[in-house]
Amino acid sequence: MDGEIGGGCPFAHGGNTSTEKPVTKWWPKALNLDILAQHGARTNPMDEDYDHRAAAKALDHNAVKADVKALLTESQDWWPADWGHYGGLMIRLAWHSAGSYRMGDGRGGAGSGNIRFAPLNSWPDNASLDKARRILWPVKKKYGNALSWADLIILAGNMAYESMGLKTFGFGFGRADIWGPETDVNWGLEDEWLADSANRYEDLDNPSTMYNPLSAVHMGLIYVNPEGVNGNPDPARTALHVRETFSRMAMNDEETAALTCGGHTVGKAHGGGDHANIGAEPEGAGVEAQGFGWANPGHGSEAANAFTSGIEGAWTKNPTQWDMGYFEYLFNYEWELTKSPAGANQWKPVNMPDDAKPVNPSDPSKPQEPMMTDADMAMKVDPIYNEICQKFMADPAYFADTFARAWFKLTHRDMGPRANYLGPDVPSEDLIWQDPIPAGSTSYDVAAVKAKIADAGLSAADMIATAWDSARTFRGSDKRGGANGARIRLAPQKDWAANEPQRLATVLKALEPIAADSGASIADVIVLAGNVGLEQAIKAAGSNVEVPFTPGRGDATDAMTDAESFEVLEPLADGFRNFEKAKYAVGPEELLLDRAQLLGVTSAEMTVLLGGMRVLGTNHGGSAHGVFTDRVGQLTNDFFVNLTDMSNSWHPAKDGTFEVRARKDGSVKWTATSADLVFGSNSILRAYAEVYAQDDNSEKFVRDFVAAWTKVMNADRFDLQA
Repeated sequence: MDGEIGGGCPFAHGGNTSTEKPVTKWWPKALNLDILAQHGARTNPMDEDYDHRAAAKALDHNAVKADVKALLTESQDWWPADWGHYGGLMIRLAWHSAGSYRMGDGRGGAGSGNIRFAPLNSWPDNASLDKARRILWPVKKKYGNALSWADLIILAGNMAYESMGLKTFGFGFGRADIWGPETDVNWGLEDEWLADSANRYEDLDNPSTMYNPLSAVHMGLIYVNPEGVNGNPDPARTALHVRETFSRMAMNDEETAALTCGGHTVGKAHGGGDHANIGAEPEGAGVEAQGFGWANPGHGSEAANAFTSGIEGAWTKNPTQWDMGYFEYLFNYEWELTKSPAGANQWKPVNMPDDAKPVNPSDPSKPQEPMMTDADMAMKVDPIYNEICQKFMADPAYFADTFARAWFKLTHRDMGPRANYLGPDVPSEDLIWQDPIPAGSTSYDVAAVKAKIADAGLSAADMIATAWDSARTFRGSDKRGGANGARIRLAPQKDWAANEPQRLATVLKALEPIAADSGASIADVIVLAGNVGLEQAIKAAGSNVEVPFTPGRGDATDAMTDAESFEVLEPLADGFRNFEKAKYAVGPEELLLDRAQLLGVTSAEMTVLLGGMRVLGTNHGGSAHGVFTDRVGQLTNDFFVNLTDMSNSWHPAKDGTFEVRARKDGSVKWTATSADLVFGSNSILRAYAEVYAQDDNSEKFVRDFVAAWTKVMNADRFDLQA
């Protein structure tokens, strides 16, 4: 044999690089655990002891800012700047990096530099932003690891606005880069870019019916279609979709109007040529393109020939200056529908004299027709947006401040609390969307508090469940939720079905006086009570392990809590407590994965946590599903021992549940959900389950459970960062 079969290549093409994983290609119903390992150490090129936060703290922040500002006016021959200023391009880069954030699941956004990777780097809406990143490369190269791409991209937008005359609200360094695509984000189920918007709505005429957690109207767009709903111009209808889209990013009407108007106060849209001549996006281009996409053979190193959206023109007379020109154009002229040179729908002013127009971005001797998109016209046509714009026009300083604050929110929303912000320009003001929490005490007697909790008459299961419910709201996607702040006692969390309001009220009634008497926060006492219950369960199982605890959590108030924005954190399912609020299109095991990923736990940690929670008797409503033990309340590895015991057999039952029967006589020993049995059916999860079922690993199970539990309890302790 010569090493080849039939002259074919010996390598399995695509097996390691395809976005469709081999296992799920052959077995589509297989549970894909990749989302719990997508950013593991094997993908990260940094040294094991590299501390990005420490490096970012030591960065010369002012020098970085100065270098970014300088490059904004250093036009490159290979991609020349409009009017000699890259400000508009950098603002678009920052905006589109941040604009993928959606409040529904906290995913997307600018916090990880994910716009460098597929699919975002190749979305139609992000055309030519590959050029913006390459323009920034000399700065990234100079400052190296300490300056993340995630920080640099947003900083470039901030510096662009400052260089054009806007006083920005502030900036926070501290974002850390990821090193590969995010495989956990549901951007939509469409198979083609810019597919019919109706695919995303129950009723396209009712924008609120867009399927959660989506926020953009098309696959491959950040917000709305600039040509109108499904490409059909109708500003009044577009306004409704603008309102819904921005609300899903936690923006109110005033913030939405400020961002729309302020975003279009500078820069221009590009559509001066034939779209048919534009090359493939970066992920579809050949290796010789070196990561560049959207090749434009007609560009000719002329800024005026750039192509991105297909819409062509500036919104103001002075596109490199922060001023009120956007409003002057929009409200001082009538506008009529027209087509761009590329054939896109846009609006043009009626009877605007040449001397009032902006000039060609490559040739200042040539006046050029300005334009408005359908979303811009919505600001004029919609009565609510119109009223807000009138207020802005009457008070330019108010407009500038409102925009600066909204821009800061847009670009920092997914960084979480202020404790995550670094650098000299971090605003001192506490903003409600940052979910502020006052500092808690660390000077109380922890041992004395634990003793009072133990004497409070609460069951271990209730204390453990309450601590879990308080902590499980944490989302690593946007660093919201968690036990710090004890918002489980406030609206809306205190009334969530997942939190069993009546049981929760009983537990809080017992714990709140202990907090008040000891000087500890109720947030600390809730977590400490969970630890007390856990230590009791460990002792009952014959072990003696102390659960780590770090005091210092604070207690948020109603005034510090935007209750409406917390509604999206409500657990509709929690496999760790075998809870589903309703039946969903996906199974309990898939919903379990989603929660585990948001909590930041690994596949192994998810496994040990679920097995432990089952035997502790912490199922929602006292359900017996998955409680594979006759020693309920003791932290044993019985869940795994009995799951892997071949003297049992497993059978579908009613309502999607299962029965675990004794093979010997067919008697029903236990019941289960698919979130239980997947740990025996999925080959990866079974491998973990077998580890914890082994005779020599009963103590390891306890240690690993305690470590994973502590990780979840401390997931939001940003105040402990160096």
